[in-house]
Amino acid sequence: MGERDTMTLAELQEIIKRGVEGALPGKYWIKAETGEVKVNSSGHCYTDLIDKDKKGLVNARLSAVIWSSSYRVLRPYFESTTGAKFQRGISVLVCVVVQYSSIYGLTLVITDIDPSFTVGEYELKRQQTIAKLKEEGMIELNKSIPLDPLPGRVAVISSETAAGYRDFIKHINSNDYGFQLIVELFPAPMQGESAPSGIIEAMDRVALAADSFDMLIIIRGGGSAMDLSCFDDYELALNIAQFPLPVITGIGHDHDFHVADMVAHTSVKTPTAAADFLIDIFAREEQQLTFLSRRVSLSLLNRSEKETARIEGLRERIGAIISNRLIKAQHLLEIAERRIELANPLSILDKGFAIPMKGKKRLRRIGELGEGDTITLIMTDGKAECIIKEIENEKD
Repeated sequence: MGERDTMTLAELQEIIKRGVEGALPGKYWIKAETGEVKVNSSGHCYTDLIDKDKKGLVNARLSAVIWSSSYRVLRPYFESTTGAKFQRGISVLVCVVVQYSSIYGLTLVITDIDPSFTVGEYELKRQQTIAKLKEEGMIELNKSIPLDPLPGRVAVISSETAAGYRDFIKHINSNDYGFQLIVELFPAPMQGESAPSGIIEAMDRVALAADSFDMLIIIRGGGSAMDLSCFDDYELALNIAQFPLPVITGIGHDHDFHVADMVAHTSVKTPTAAADFLIDIFAREEQQLTFLSRRVSLSLLNRSEKETARIEGLRERIGAIISNRLIKAQHLLEIAERRIELANPLSILDKGFAIPMKGKKRLRRIGELGEGDTITLIMTDGKAECIIKEIENEKD
């Protein structure tokens, strides 16, 4: 057996390490999907980076690690930006360094992550818009405006030729209750780069006539995500939040939800649903009025019966009171008549008294007479003329 070259396993691993790390000395941005994510007690994050083919089959897998010093920074940055947790099954764009360990083998050390790849440039901007509006206190602003109990004057922003607008108008005009509403269209482009500014201009026209309307409805039928991206525009959302009337949005399909929907007073799924929302307000009010009318009628009937019984009772009581008062008054009248009769001078004359008169003056004191005066004595059955011959004064 001849001599052969030998080496230890560690020496071989070192050759592999120099070969791998020497061939791949820099940093590389790679696209992959995360496997199971584990964080150990030291704060290091371990995962697998997976590549799948179009059929979803794994065609590449490699272990990766984010050292704790980096993970403390990258995780909150990624999650706050994307609104999603760093977990298994998400698509990521990560910056890696190729590292070979004689014990752990080939590993990718993740040094950076691009959250915009995960959510996409569009979704990233959308999340930033939402965060900014929340910070400015705009999300609940339009919702704080009271909704008119009967909003019969409605401003609508839509494309005049849009199927969604036609569905809305048809639904309003053919409602089962026969409600008649005043609807005025303010046309605007509803997709593309010019849509946000066009809708804002239409809103400005509505705002100038705000006293003529009870609410604003913004409607658009369904479309692709890019078609509807204008409704995630910051300036449009800001104008909706600050609009002086309640804003109702009916944009897209059932699964669509946009920043404009978040800041609106009320968001419904479709233009037809916006029409239903409006009609339902009147239907509920009509039902309430019908219910109240029935309650009032029943209450009036019961009250009428109670009041009739009450009036009958009062009539009896008043009759009794009046009868008692009449009896008392009659008795008082008799007493008064008796007193008047007793006070009548003629009654006194019947008792033997006379009334002395000198001309038309009734005499009360002897000092009013002189000798030779002629006086008249009035008695109960006539009068007599007398001449004063002598006067005696009691003081004398």
